[in-house]
Amino acid sequence: MTETIYYSQIRTEDGAVFLAATEQALCYVSPQNEGIRELKSWLERHYPGVQLVEDEEKLSIYTTQLQEYLNGEREEFTLPVELVGTDFQKAVWTELRNIPFGEIHTYSEIAESIGNPRAVRAVGSAIGANPLLFVVPCHRVVRKNGEMGGFRGGLSMKEKLLGLERHKAKI
Repeated sequence: MTETIYYSQIRTEDGAVFLAATEQALCYVSPQNEGIRELKSWLERHYPGVQLVEDEEKLSIYTTQLQEYLNGEREEFTLPVELVGTDFQKAVWTELRNIPFGEIHTYSEIAESIGNPRAVRAVGSAIGANPLLFVVPCHRVVRKNGEMGGFRGGLSMKEKLLGLERHKAKI
């Protein structure tokens, strides 16, 4: 039996964000600079043979929370997620979910917190492979010297997200 993955999109001022979910959980959120082609490519690698079906209603819980976050109306996501990657990647992504709204951490802090302080570059690679942008807040990670580092959605989007969170953070 072929598994079905459902997808939808939300429109932002910077472009469309594609979301995909299994029956149980959100498994993919794209940056605004990627489209359906990238979603399909990711699914082929991580869910071979899957059937992709557009279904706005089925994804409404996810699109609503993501839109609220991007509008500055939500600080935490309360939705089920499915992290698909290596054990190391999952450890990094789980740690990223512990970074509070409005805070930033460094790549080396993440490496230390997962018990592998010498794996700073590997942490960066895992962050770059994050399939759940915004929900797994990789934008909250910067270099030790305070520089932005990279971001799959582009540095201007990372700056925008950090600005949104700083403006809305309870200090």
